Amino acid sequence: MINREKILQQAKRVLKIESEAVAGQVKHVGAEFFRCVTMINSVVESGSGRVVITGMGKSGIIARKLSAMFSSLGAPSLFVHPAEMSHGDLGMLTPSDILIVLSYSGESEELKKIIPSVKNMGTPIISMTGRKNSFITRFSDAIIDVSVKKEACPYDIVPTSSTTAMLAIGDALAIVIAGIRGFKKEDFARLHPGGLLGKKLNLKVRQLMHTGKDNPVIKQNLTVAHALDVMTKTKLGAVSVVDGRGVLAGYFTDGDLRRQLRKDRDILSRKISEVMTVRPKRIKPDDMADTAAGMIKKYNCDNLPVVDSNGRPVGIIDERDLIVAGIM
Repeated sequence: MINREKILQQAKRVLKIESEAVAGQVKHVGAEFFRCVTMINSVVESGSGRVVITGMGKSGIIARKLSAMFSSLGAPSLFVHPAEMSHGDLGMLTPSDILIVLSYSGESEELKKIIPSVKNMGTPIISMTGRKNSFITRFSDAIIDVSVKKEACPYDIVPTSSTTAMLAIGDALAIVIAGIRGFKKEDFARLHPGGLLGKKLNLKVRQLMHTGKDNPVIKQNLTVAHALDVMTKTKLGAVSVVDGRGVLAGYFTDGDLRRQLRKDRDILSRKISEVMTVRPKRIKPDDMADTAAGMIKKYNCDNLPVVDSNGRPVGIIDERDLIVAGIM
């Protein structure tokens, strides 16, 4: 029978060892790390080179992730399998690129076959390893120490802490390079058009807002009854109220109506200007839809009036549309 407490303790032990391994990498971030950053940044800034990353086994899986990370942050990168390199894919490398080699032992046979050739090509090499004196480091232009005290498995052999450390150091490299290049969330959005991240960073209010006849607007000298009629036709449960210049003067919702009815049964005959919310929260067409979602959550409302640069209501953005779009 599985011992629940023993299982939980083992899991906690793994997490503790791996978290300590990552924390231990802080002492490895120094002059050599900075040198690697300048080398990588020089290649990326040139516009003609790529960050090529390789590794074998578990290190290779980390290498794939780091390559994807660099690319997603605007630094062109690709993963090349070391075994495939020794059978022709070495031709994918140029002297304008930089090769980052992940190997904790620094002695992987597949890598030992290709590293001398890469060196002869003139491609700069950075090794990420736990052994600073190894075959691979002898051919490296810079070395990042990712050594850990022990692996998280009971026998101290399965790549766990070491691969986690590689991943963390690699992420640090990629994030630092992105920061140097002034990479912004708008750049991230440009490179991530799909999925929730892309939607949140690409979708604007104007793409979701209700406009034209679906944008309920009435003048402030009209009655609540008129407002209710307009709200019913558009089915948004809200109406923008404008002054004589067409500028947003207030906002009125079906929630406001219900609250007012408890106090005043004759509310329908009153002027909308007497019961509307004055100076309501509003948003602009070119604001991000994610910003609208944040405001709706913060102010606990169902929708927001959308105004142009002159303060005129040009639409309404509704919570339901944000939900359908996957923003909320």
